[in-house]
Amino acid sequence: MAITDRIYRTCTYIAGDWDNDNDAVNQLKKWNESDKWGLTFNDVHELTQSRDSSLNCSIKKSLRNRMNICKTFVLIVGEKTNSLRSGACFLCSEYVKATMWASEYCRKGYSIDNCSYVETECTMAASDNAAGKIKIIVLYKDTKVDRSKCPADVRWRGTHVSMIYKGNDGTYYWDYSAVKQAFDNL
Repeated sequence: MAITDRIYRTCTYIAGDWDNDNDAVNQLKKWNESDKWGLTFNDVHELTQSRDSSLNCSIKKSLRNRMNICKTFVLIVGEKTNSLRSGACFLCSEYVKATMWASEYCRKGYSIDNCSYVETECTMAASDNAAGKIKIIVLYKDTKVDRSKCPADVRWRGTHVSMIYKGNDGTYYWDYSAVKQAFDNL
C-alpha cells in the first residue's frame, strides 16, 4: 500500500532540526520504542523517506503526502530552529539567481519557495490544525518554553512544553512526564 492510499490519519509527524537537535528526536523515538515507557505513536517517517538527492520542491511535495496521514504534528524546537534554511529554493541546483536583466527562476519551471523544510512543515500543520485535521505538540529542547524560538505558524497553536528539567542535583534530564502528558492531553 502506498502512503497516498491511506485514508485515515493514524501517524505522528516529527519535525525539527535533525542536525542540531537529533538527540531530542532520538530521545522521543527511544521513549516510543521502549516497552518501559508508555509513550506510543506511529512515526510517519518510518513509512517513507525522501532521498537526499531529490529536488527541494519534490521533497516538499512528499512532506505534504506524509502530513496528510498524520493526526499529530510534533515540532522539536532548539536554538537554531528559526534560522534553518535547508529546503529553500536558493539552495537547489536548479535555482537561478536574479540578475539585473531577469528575475530568479527554477530551471524545472517550478515556482520559487525560499521557506525551509521546517517552515513548510509548520505552515502545513497550522493549516491542517485550523481545519481540525491535526493536533500540534511543540517540544522545546530546553528547560523552559520560549515561543520566540518557535516558527511563527505554530507559535500560538497546540500544546507547548519543555523537554528538559533541572534536577535537585543540578543535572539536566529529559522530562518524560511532561512529554507524555502533552501526548495524553490531545
